Amino acid sequence: MHELKIVREQREGYGCLKRFRSSADVYESFKEHFDKLDREHFLVLLLDAKNGILGFNTVSVGSLTTSLVHPREVFKPCVIHNDTVKEQYSEKEATKEIYEQIIRHAAAAIILMHNHPSGDTAPSQEDLHITKRIRELGDVFGVCVLDHIIFGNGRYVSFVEDGYWDK
Repeated sequence: MHELKIVREQREGYGCLKRFRSSADVYESFKEHFDKLDREHFLVLLLDAKNGILGFNTVSVGSLTTSLVHPREVFKPCVIHNDTVKEQYSEKEATKEIYEQIIRHAAAAIILMHNHPSGDTAPSQEDLHITKRIRELGDVFGVCVLDHIIFGNGRYVSFVEDGYWDK
């Protein structure tokens, strides 16, 4: 039997924001990361209940034109992160303050991000389909999917801001 652990590492180069207020904030923080990639990378950004940044996770690395994304892999870092937070406080006496800390540091929302190395930021049918599926499962898990942002050729598309959210 193996023990599985998630490693949390501090990363440089993702800006100094503590909270995201718009898709433009996300774009500015991650554009350098996505600009240098030659294959599709799909990331999930974990946020707390006030859109404070908890971290991000690479869900999938694909090819030039596609990346295989399964909802299970999208929500895995949320579940692992939330279990880790609960473990930090489990040995302490359960008080209102402890419960507030657990809620404050839990992943309450996510933003989906990926790149199109071709530079064309228009969402594909697969992008629309997987986003809808992840949003539906987010409702079941109690994790709000706030947006899906596609990076490409120095620009981005936000599903929410650009009218793809309800398609």
